[in-house]
Amino acid sequence: MELMETNRDHSGVHNLAFQNDNDDGVDDTNLKGLGDNSQKIKNSQNKKMVHTNQGDEYINIESDLHENKRASVDDEQPRLKGHLEKKCDEVCEFCKKHKTRIHYVVYGILITAYLAVVIAACSLNFQRALPLFVFTVLAIFFICWDFLIPKYEDRIAAFISPGDRYLKKQWVWLKWVLCATLIIMIVCWLVFDTAKRGSRQLISFGGLVMYVLLMLIFSKYPASVAWRPVFSGIGMQFILGILILRTKVGFDVFNWLGIQIQTFLEYSDTGAKFVFGDKYTDHFFAFKVLPIVVFFSTVMSMLYHVGFMQWLIGKVGWIMHIFMGTTPVESLVAAGNIFVGQTESPLLVRPYLPYITKSELHAVMTAGFSTIAGSVLGAYISFGVSSSHLLTASVMSAPASLAASKLFWPETEKPVVTLRSGIQMAKSESKNLLQAASQGASTSIGLVANIAVNVISFLALLSFLDSALSWVGNLFDYPQLTFENICAYVFMPFSFMMGVDWEDSFIVGGLLGYKTFFNEFLAYERLSKLIQNREKGGSMYINGVKQYMTVRSEVIATYALCGFANFGSLGLVIGGLTSISPSKKKEIADGALRAMIAGTVACFMTACVAGMLTVPGLEVPCHILLGNATNFTDFPPKSTEVVKCCQHLFTSANHSEIFPGGNYSLNSWKVCCQILDQPAFHCT
Repeated sequence: MELMETNRDHSGVHNLAFQNDNDDGVDDTNLKGLGDNSQKIKNSQNKKMVHTNQGDEYINIESDLHENKRASVDDEQPRLKGHLEKKCDEVCEFCKKHKTRIHYVVYGILITAYLAVVIAACSLNFQRALPLFVFTVLAIFFICWDFLIPKYEDRIAAFISPGDRYLKKQWVWLKWVLCATLIIMIVCWLVFDTAKRGSRQLISFGGLVMYVLLMLIFSKYPASVAWRPVFSGIGMQFILGILILRTKVGFDVFNWLGIQIQTFLEYSDTGAKFVFGDKYTDHFFAFKVLPIVVFFSTVMSMLYHVGFMQWLIGKVGWIMHIFMGTTPVESLVAAGNIFVGQTESPLLVRPYLPYITKSELHAVMTAGFSTIAGSVLGAYISFGVSSSHLLTASVMSAPASLAASKLFWPETEKPVVTLRSGIQMAKSESKNLLQAASQGASTSIGLVANIAVNVISFLALLSFLDSALSWVGNLFDYPQLTFENICAYVFMPFSFMMGVDWEDSFIVGGLLGYKTFFNEFLAYERLSKLIQNREKGGSMYINGVKQYMTVRSEVIATYALCGFANFGSLGLVIGGLTSISPSKKKEIADGALRAMIAGTVACFMTACVAGMLTVPGLEVPCHILLGNATNFTDFPPKSTEVVKCCQHLFTSANHSEIFPGGNYSLNSWKVCCQILDQPAFHCT
């Protein structure tokens, strides 16, 4: 049987939907063979009929159509409305006519009620309501910004245009003045900071310079490098690092944010406990860590639906576009990678991907390799890694990715997608908030399964490699040969140039190997064990093997590992981007490996900036600090931190107090006696 088209004209309905195939031996001529009289009778009842392949069953389509028409005509007959129904119609018409004003009134009432709640909370206890107050002030500022800037953009541009024209005329010599001033400021800062905190910051600065030179040497087009994105990206890293790591306000803000995120993610325990039972923590990774990924994915999907994530990403991307001079596409993708994964962020600019240049495509992939997704961020926090440092690393790596990308693959083409072309981000496809939450949870299934199977397979593969390497090493009387040891020797110089202590650079090198050849999950899981060993305060060496690192080394390792740059993600990026933009398949395959290297170096650059700015003495307990003081790797003799700990030690002795945890050793007394030159009462 053959499905045909249904045609309608002024004479009626011609439905030839079902006709017999010629192979069945039944066609229109068979109908005539039934007799002229029977045919006339049938045509008088129904002009056009539909029959099956047996020719003995008929369906009257036209009569059904006439019945439907009569029913619709009856429904359309005017009906008298009651008084209440008339009033309801009048109200509906009024609401439609004044829809905009009604919306304003409702919004005004809700905003007034919210402000009343904020004022009441602040009047009762301002310290307790401070986060709510700050959030409200920021919301008011950005709402006014979004309302006023589009309205008065032309006037603002006309107002600052004279200054812009003057700067362009004087830029030839002004840029050299600014560069010289910047270099002098950096040198002065390094001198004073080194005198106060030791020489470790100089090694981190030297490592940053080394990575920039290496990227320039192996650049795709070294002569075409535009230095504005490079220096401005490093400058943004440095500014963010100073605000977060060196100022009390910035440190407290990010520390508070980290605590709030950690508390928020703990709500996933409720669902995990209900599904897996009270003893769900017995299987920590499967039933504690992975549910966090599901919960965070659900929340992110809801934020996308309400438009908050698009708004936030747009603001961050705009800042990087203005400050660094990068194109809107690569700026938005780099900003999006702070919050979402490396395959999700390109979806924000999906319609524009077929038109971007090779350098822009390289920047898109590099941004994905040099950052981590918000969903797995919660998992790393659950391992015990510092939440504030993970947040800082996620933010600082965004400008670093653009700087490394534009250095490793400079722009040699003219970008087609510019700010004037009216770039728009993709919106959520969910119909309502509940559907968005459900889709977010469903989307996380693939991510959770991918994480679980990768951890299982990589750990099994790592165990096999260690056994095989140990067997090979045993042939040469070196049974301790493992994959971690090989990676440690390879990455040891790179970790040392980030500012890691020489004694810890071997361990950090092994972590970098785990992250590069397997994934960052294994590396952070190993780092969390080292952090736990340090917090327990046990022996630093057992059988000649170091059990934990200094806090400074832990912080630098946290920044260096904070990225998706590994060979497993390489295939994920190639497959994901190819499915989004098939026309760029060849360019994606050609530039993916370079993008992974650039993403790795971007993480190393972020770690160098963190090494220059971190102050580990604020986090190291005195008994651990003095126990390691003989090496003087973190602090020079008579540094402020060591002196304070020694003064606390002697003050405690004078007041006959019990030392905290009983962890002060005889070596701690000797160190403090040498530094403070105390009398014999304390040092004999």
